[in-house]
Amino acid sequence: MKLTITGTSGFTGQNLIPYLAEYEIYKLSLRYVPNQEIYLNDTEAIIHLAGKAHDLKNVSQPQDYYDANFELIKQLYDAFLKSDARKFIYISSVKAAADSVNDILTEEIKPAPQTHYGKSKLMAEEYIKSQPLPEGKSYCILRPCMIHGPGNKGNLNLLYKFVSKGVPYPLAAFENRRSFLSIENFCFVIKELLVQDIPSGVYNLADDESLSTNELVSLIASCLGLKPRLWAIPSGLIKGIAQLGDVLKLPLNLERLNKLTENYVVSNAKIKEALKKEFPVSTREGLQRTIKSFN
Repeated sequence: MKLTITGTSGFTGQNLIPYLAEYEIYKLSLRYVPNQEIYLNDTEAIIHLAGKAHDLKNVSQPQDYYDANFELIKQLYDAFLKSDARKFIYISSVKAAADSVNDILTEEIKPAPQTHYGKSKLMAEEYIKSQPLPEGKSYCILRPCMIHGPGNKGNLNLLYKFVSKGVPYPLAAFENRRSFLSIENFCFVIKELLVQDIPSGVYNLADDESLSTNELVSLIASCLGLKPRLWAIPSGLIKGIAQLGDVLKLPLNLERLNKLTENYVVSNAKIKEALKKEFPVSTREGLQRTIKSFN
């Protein structure tokens, strides 16, 4: 099978390419340019990983998201529809559905993204679903939650540094649960989508088990051979400090506190039912591999 993959220089792309080593892969580098024509020659499937990620520093312009995450996808998907390729796999995000989750996020939720990142991803999803699909073609829109793995420099790495220095985790009074997605399971799903024919649609991606931040801190400590240090400082006091952090520009502010303590549990039932297979890596096993790679 010949594949065309965008975004191969990113974290997911760098892990996916070796996983799909048995295939002939064309790495397509794209940027949005108005009215550009994209030609897809002699390829059977397109995997679109490229996009503009959520900017935690808030320095990006809103239009940057819509150009990279919507306008470019329109051009690429139009090229797919005109080509001989059979499958289009688009990597969206759970943030296209919801920025916060009170219960469990399923594909049936009515999307209501609040950020330009989420809105631009949802616009791309809606465009793909709105186009007439020629016979013999299919699309799969994947909404992964936070992907992690060796080499990833995200929030897990920051928490690891916190625990490895023996600094007590002061937010243990907050009860929360979050879903994660190991890079191994992400790559597994992509490969299965290439060899299986599943119905076109939207599918969440997450590992089987959700963990609380307290459990995650304990898991990191265990990997380091340390005893977890969890401080249950009253939540009201912590929120007051975070409010002060907003005013004084301290490391702990309300937005960061929310990220550390919010619930975000994602169901993977639909994709597992479609694939008729279990994921190869458990939540804790995947996290342990990532944590040990930080050392």
